[in-house]
Amino acid sequence: MSRRALASLAILALAACSPGAPAESAPSGPQARDGGRREVAVFAGGCFWSVEANFEHMPGVVAAVSGFAGGQVANPTYDQVVRGGTGHLEAVQVTFDPARISYRQLVDRFWRTIDPTDPDGQFCDQGASYATAVFASGTQKLVAEASRRAAVRTIGAARFVTPVRDAVRFWPAEAYHQDFARRNPVRYGGYSRFCGRAARLRAVWGE
Repeated sequence: MSRRALASLAILALAACSPGAPAESAPSGPQARDGGRREVAVFAGGCFWSVEANFEHMPGVVAAVSGFAGGQVANPTYDQVVRGGTGHLEAVQVTFDPARISYRQLVDRFWRTIDPTDPDGQFCDQGASYATAVFASGTQKLVAEASRRAAVRTIGAARFVTPVRDAVRFWPAEAYHQDFARRNPVRYGGYSRFCGRAARLRAVWGE
């Protein structure tokens, strides 16, 4: 293996969506004020650090929590999920004020932050736990399916593999995963650049 390949593997090991050493705590950033009503949405979009970062600063989003959804094991740990066999996907539960932002707007936003043509993961995070999905309850499912159909028209039905799934229980991840991008901007920035997220999103969705 070449020195360049070895160096690339070392960078990936440091940058990939994995816990490493738990980060020090930092005070939470300002959160959007809500209008008294709250609803939740759950999205699985590969590394939950990125999904959380993509949603938490949107006006009308009250909170975004990294965790797991879709598996068979109660209260799973990160290590259990990434080892495989639990059936969980890395996911983010988004709490939002429907008076300020609609569920449809959140789903529309979600598609543009992922590569819905990849059935095996996202960017440099590959494996079953990094697969993508929208987990939707009752009336949400109709909205999510309509949003998906609109996104499919851009990508093409044959290439678009991200499903809308029935809502299931969401399990929060360990504390050191929460707000990772905000608390670890250098490490997260390196991870995002190394994985080529921006370039791949442009290739899939255009500018």
